[in-house]
Amino acid sequence: MALPKDMRLKGHRAFDYIHKNSTKYHGKLMTFKVARSNPKILLSHNLTNISNNFRVAIAISKKVSKKAVDRNKKRRLLQEWLLTNIQKINTHKPCWLLVNLRFGDFCNDKNKLLEEFQNLMIKSRLIK
Repeated sequence: MALPKDMRLKGHRAFDYIHKNSTKYHGKLMTFKVARSNPKILLSHNLTNISNNFRVAIAISKKVSKKAVDRNKKRRLLQEWLLTNIQKINTHKPCWLLVNLRFGDFCNDKNKLLEEFQNLMIKSRLIK
Protein backbone atom coordinates (compact mmCIF):
# COMPACT_ATOMS: atom_id res chain seq x y z
CA MET A 1 0.00 0.00 0.00
CA ALA A 2 1.46 3.37 -1.03
CA LEU A 3 1.31 6.56 0.94
CA PRO A 4 -1.67 8.77 0.18
CA LYS A 5 -0.94 11.85 -1.91
CA ASP A 6 -1.47 14.12 1.06
CA MET A 7 1.46 12.44 2.87
CA ARG A 8 3.97 12.33 0.01
CA LEU A 9 6.63 14.94 -0.48
CA LYS A 10 7.49 16.01 -4.00
CA GLY A 11 9.38 18.68 -5.87
CA HIS A 12 13.03 19.59 -5.94
CA ARG A 13 12.40 22.76 -3.92
CA ALA A 14 10.99 20.70 -1.06
CA PHE A 15 14.04 18.43 -1.08
CA ASP A 16 16.43 21.39 -1.24
CA TYR A 17 14.61 22.93 1.73
CA ILE A 18 14.92 19.69 3.72
CA HIS A 19 18.62 19.31 2.96
CA LYS A 20 19.34 22.86 4.12
CA ASN A 21 17.00 23.20 7.11
CA SER A 22 16.76 19.76 8.66
CA THR A 23 17.81 18.05 11.83
CA LYS A 24 19.60 14.80 11.07
CA TYR A 25 19.25 11.49 12.91
CA HIS A 26 21.64 8.68 12.02
CA GLY A 27 21.25 4.94 12.36
CA LYS A 28 23.18 1.97 11.03
CA LEU A 29 20.70 1.29 8.22
CA MET A 30 19.24 4.72 7.46
CA THR A 31 19.30 8.44 8.13
CA PHE A 32 16.40 10.74 8.86
CA LYS A 33 16.21 14.40 7.93
CA VAL A 34 13.38 16.18 9.71
CA ALA A 35 12.44 19.75 8.85
CA ARG A 36 9.59 22.00 9.89
CA SER A 37 6.90 22.01 7.20
CA ASN A 38 6.92 24.90 4.75
CA PRO A 39 3.62 25.01 2.85
CA LYS A 40 4.75 27.91 0.62
CA ILE A 41 7.03 25.53 -1.28
CA LEU A 42 4.15 23.26 -2.26
CA LEU A 43 1.86 25.98 -3.64
CA SER A 44 2.67 24.99 -7.23
CA HIS A 45 1.39 21.44 -6.52
CA ASN A 46 -2.09 22.73 -5.56
CA LEU A 47 -1.91 21.19 -2.08
CA THR A 48 -2.57 24.34 -0.08
CA ASN A 49 -5.41 23.06 2.10
CA ILE A 50 -3.47 20.10 3.52
CA SER A 51 0.14 21.12 2.96
CA ASN A 52 0.94 21.79 6.64
CA ASN A 53 0.55 18.11 7.56
CA PHE A 54 3.19 15.49 8.16
CA ARG A 55 4.84 14.56 4.83
CA VAL A 56 7.32 11.81 4.01
CA ALA A 57 9.76 10.93 1.25
CA ILE A 58 11.68 7.65 1.23
CA ALA A 59 14.82 7.62 -0.90
CA ILE A 60 16.59 4.36 -1.62
CA SER A 61 19.79 4.47 -3.62
CA LYS A 62 20.76 2.04 -6.35
CA LYS A 63 23.71 1.17 -4.12
CA VAL A 64 21.28 -0.57 -1.78
CA SER A 65 19.98 -2.78 -4.59
CA LYS A 66 20.38 -2.58 -8.34
CA LYS A 67 16.88 -4.00 -8.83
CA ALA A 68 14.01 -1.54 -8.65
CA VAL A 69 11.77 -4.38 -7.47
CA ASP A 70 13.85 -4.82 -4.30
CA ARG A 71 14.02 -1.07 -3.65
CA ASN A 72 10.26 -0.76 -4.09
CA LYS A 73 9.64 -3.64 -1.66
CA LYS A 74 11.70 -1.87 0.99
CA ARG A 75 9.92 1.42 0.29
CA ARG A 76 6.50 -0.23 0.55
CA LEU A 77 7.49 -1.96 3.78
CA LEU A 78 8.41 1.37 5.40
CA GLN A 79 5.33 3.09 3.99
CA GLU A 80 3.07 0.37 5.36
CA TRP A 81 4.63 0.74 8.81
CA LEU A 82 4.08 4.50 8.63
CA LEU A 83 0.46 4.19 7.59
CA THR A 84 -0.44 1.76 10.34
CA ASN A 85 1.43 3.53 13.15
CA ILE A 86 0.97 7.19 12.29
CA GLN A 87 -2.78 6.82 11.88
CA LYS A 88 -3.07 4.89 15.14
CA ILE A 89 -1.09 7.41 17.16
CA ASN A 90 -2.07 10.54 15.21
CA THR A 91 0.08 12.85 17.31
CA HIS A 92 2.56 13.67 14.58
CA LYS A 93 4.00 17.13 14.19
CA PRO A 94 3.53 19.24 11.06
CA CYS A 95 6.94 18.45 9.64
CA TRP A 96 8.61 16.90 6.63
CA LEU A 97 10.65 13.71 6.82
CA LEU A 98 13.22 12.44 4.34
CA VAL A 99 14.37 8.85 4.89
CA ASN A 100 17.58 7.72 3.18
CA LEU A 101 18.48 4.04 3.27
CA ARG A 102 22.20 3.33 3.54
CA PHE A 103 24.18 0.84 1.53
CA GLY A 104 24.80 -2.57 3.08
CA ASP A 105 23.87 -6.24 3.06
CA PHE A 106 22.06 -5.85 6.37
CA CYS A 107 19.19 -4.00 4.62
CA ASN A 108 17.77 -7.35 3.56
CA ASP A 109 16.55 -8.20 7.07
CA LYS A 110 13.00 -6.80 7.34
CA ASN A 111 12.89 -7.02 11.12
CA LYS A 112 16.10 -5.03 11.58
CA LEU A 113 14.96 -2.49 9.02
CA LEU A 114 11.59 -1.94 10.73
CA GLU A 115 13.14 -1.93 14.19
CA GLU A 116 15.62 0.78 13.27
CA PHE A 117 12.91 2.75 11.46
CA GLN A 118 10.80 2.70 14.62
CA ASN A 119 13.78 3.62 16.82
CA LEU A 120 14.62 6.61 14.62
CA MET A 121 10.98 7.71 14.60
CA ILE A 122 11.06 7.71 18.41
CA LYS A 123 14.51 9.33 18.56
CA SER A 124 13.37 12.13 16.25
CA ARG A 125 10.23 12.55 18.43
CA LEU A 126 7.87 12.01 15.50
CA ILE A 127 6.08 9.36 17.55
CA LYS A 128 6.12 8.54 21.26
